[in-house]
Amino acid sequence: MDVVFSGLSALVIEGVTDEGEVIRVSARTRDDPVPCPGCGQPTGRVHGFHGRVVADVPVDGRRVVVSVRVRRLVCPVLGCPRQTFREQVPGVVERYQRRTNRLADQLGCVVKELAGRVGARLLRVLACAISRSTALRMLMRRAAPALTVPRVLGIDDFALKRRHRYATVIIDAETGERIDVLPDRTAQTLVVWLREHPGAEYVCRDGSGSYGEAIRQAVPEAVQVSDRWHLWSSLCGKVLAEVRSHAACWATAVNPARPGGVREQTTRERWQQVHDLLGQGVGLLECARRLDVALNTVKRYARMKEPTAERRAPRYKPTLVDPYRDHLRTRRAEDPAVPVLQLFREIKELGYTGSLNLLYRYITQGRAEGDKPVTTPQRFARLLLARPENLRDKDTALLRELTKACPEMAELARL
Repeated sequence: MDVVFSGLSALVIEGVTDEGEVIRVSARTRDDPVPCPGCGQPTGRVHGFHGRVVADVPVDGRRVVVSVRVRRLVCPVLGCPRQTFREQVPGVVERYQRRTNRLADQLGCVVKELAGRVGARLLRVLACAISRSTALRMLMRRAAPALTVPRVLGIDDFALKRRHRYATVIIDAETGERIDVLPDRTAQTLVVWLREHPGAEYVCRDGSGSYGEAIRQAVPEAVQVSDRWHLWSSLCGKVLAEVRSHAACWATAVNPARPGGVREQTTRERWQQVHDLLGQGVGLLECARRLDVALNTVKRYARMKEPTAERRAPRYKPTLVDPYRDHLRTRRAEDPAVPVLQLFREIKELGYTGSLNLLYRYITQGRAEGDKPVTTPQRFARLLLARPENLRDKDTALLRELTKACPEMAELARL
């Protein structure tokens, strides 16, 4: 009793019954006097008895039900508004509750972490079956923790509705615990919050200028720290932009015969049109109207000193011709004018089961001679940013070849 049902020590346990899936505990309250809730006068005079059935923490994977007999007592003070009252069991079960305090605390901890549906599924496995609605009600009844300002604050924004509504989340940067959420991401809102909650020594934030200005106004003595994730994100973005700007240089190292394509040609034409209009003194807005493009597009081209030569890599799915690519490459190297029909007959004898049309498209796409795949700027930037010891041998060789073709890329790789 003292070990398994120690949480019921305020009661007198009269017996424990094993009912299969349920363990029933019969208990009663002690015979001690109880103060009247109306006047505070202690009394032990019994008027009658009532029964309460409450759930307790499970034992051996089975539910525990406690049947408690409580007394209805008579107040000895004449004129007291509470002539009779039902005694409570503080520390074990609260008024109107159907669960003991320790069971309610355990359920509250689960729903705090997992909320409704997931919490209800887990508690069902733990022999504490409740519905998702009950889990949410228990979560909403939990008292909010007292707001304490940590030594290191973390501030960042997040989208409530992308490109329309944003909010600000404030966390403890050392533990990751959320402290508060602000309704927007303006500097004035953050200034008001920081002045109402002083005490932060360090503030970790992203590169937002509004956050920086708010911190300088509210807590000028705090040290502002750049967020590591945003530092890496900005570095990756700058590396990718630099790689894209030199694509015309390094792209020839992996596929010198590949033309730029419609995308590159359209980019050059639009860049030329924008700069021709700007050279004539036409404003940015008027350029956008004449060319029928967005104003931000005109601004982007206006900032370019020369058009980018970004080339997209074709993405081919595996085909039935792939196992015979070495044979096709060897035959076309020996005789560049060999007919496709002749190649089709040869690989048919080797076991090819596809069609002539598939082979024809495979050759016209340049896949037969494709020793080196077309490298995208994203892949090149990923090779530059990866740790050298984590790269495969073929990726290391590709990176070495790409950096040799462009001095700027070699310097970027060194940095």
